Amino acid sequence: MKLYMAPMEGITNHVYRQAYLHHFGQIDRYYMPFLSSTGLNYKEIRDIAPENNQGMDVIPQILTNQTDVFLGLAGMLKDFGYSEVNLNLGCPSGTVTAKGRGSGFLRFLPELDRFLEEIFATSPLPISVKTRIGYADEAEWPAILELLMKYPFTEMIIHPRLRMDLYRGEVRPGTYEFAVERTVKAEKASDYLCYNGDINTVEDYEILRSRFPGAEKVMLGRGLIANPGLPGELRGDGSMKREQLGAFLDEIYTEYRKIVPDEKNTLFRLLEIWTYLSRSFPEGEKVLKRIRKSKSLREYESVVCEALRTFGD
Repeated sequence: MKLYMAPMEGITNHVYRQAYLHHFGQIDRYYMPFLSSTGLNYKEIRDIAPENNQGMDVIPQILTNQTDVFLGLAGMLKDFGYSEVNLNLGCPSGTVTAKGRGSGFLRFLPELDRFLEEIFATSPLPISVKTRIGYADEAEWPAILELLMKYPFTEMIIHPRLRMDLYRGEVRPGTYEFAVERTVKAEKASDYLCYNGDINTVEDYEILRSRFPGAEKVMLGRGLIANPGLPGELRGDGSMKREQLGAFLDEIYTEYRKIVPDEKNTLFRLLEIWTYLSRSFPEGEKVLKRIRKSKSLREYESVVCEALRTFGD
């Protein structure tokens, strides 16, 4: 089993990744939130800086439909010491897809084909891909998969939803099954595919493995943020402990206070995590509501301390 941390903008930055490594350490590979411009801002430079990613296997992600941007970023990332980049063909955000990027690029296969041909011709780094299975119709998937398989991606991470699904409703396992069958026929390595989508519990994983016994690579996103102990549960190491969760949250809080200039922005970043994490608490909705209403870090500390006393009860 290999477990990956999904790139989640605003959440899985270097602060979260390092805290996770220190207090859980059950992830094999961490994917960074995407970069989309060669004009990196201070936060992006800080996130990819090698000193902020020590001790973990980290893959930067690029979101663009422009060859020069992709190659420029890949060159910069190579200079930073990275050995692989990941192409984002999965982001469903309207502001992204309206520009033909992320899963919006899946609407334009001839243009995507030209883009892939150009980047693979001169990319300074190997490339993996994270993709959805279409934009508006499941019937799009065979043509998309056939196109992607023309190119030597190191790995294909599949989120079996359409762009129009966003994150709602059931995933479409038949499309992943089609990819498994197609790659086996093409004699791809058994570890070429990685599954991503709605693995929130051990039961979810067992259902996946019962249908796809060879699904050894799984990317965890919202399920991991909601329950940081999920990888340990999947590996049979038991659930996370109250003290473990408390130390993890304390490190995130302490690091954000060092790098975020004011309380309002610190609270906003912490709230993004709690939007998911609150689901692990007995009265999670009430906890989340109180954190949303917190007007100071002192109030936030009080709410979290109280919530942690109820964790595991």
